[in-house]
Amino acid sequence: MMFRTGKKFSREVSIYDPIGADKDGETVSLLDVLEATDREVLETVIIKQDVRCLYEAYRENLTEMEQTVIRMRYGLFGTKEHTQREIAEKLGISRSYVSRIEKRAVGHMREAFYEPAGNTL
Repeated sequence: MMFRTGKKFSREVSIYDPIGADKDGETVSLLDVLEATDREVLETVIIKQDVRCLYEAYRENLTEMEQTVIRMRYGLFGTKEHTQREIAEKLGISRSYVSRIEKRAVGHMREAFYEPAGNTL
């Protein structure tokens, strides 16, 4: 019975477990890496995670029109950024309607981005 209980914890890793050695032969733990003064790596990971969450919110929570306006407005997926006026001309709608669509879409993305994590504005 003890073997079965321990099996479910066999894949868990402690931040204090050694993950390697530095150039002086000292053991390095995950905690040592996370506490490093160079925060660029950690910030890069956080930014990549945020970008992934925003793209998921884009795909899963916006209508086709909202996706089109957001893609054109912010230059997503390698496209050129456009002004609201340019978008309105290309889609054959008014600039104020583009503004409303953009505002609504950004609101939907904000809700999807912050609610799963329990964050608030």
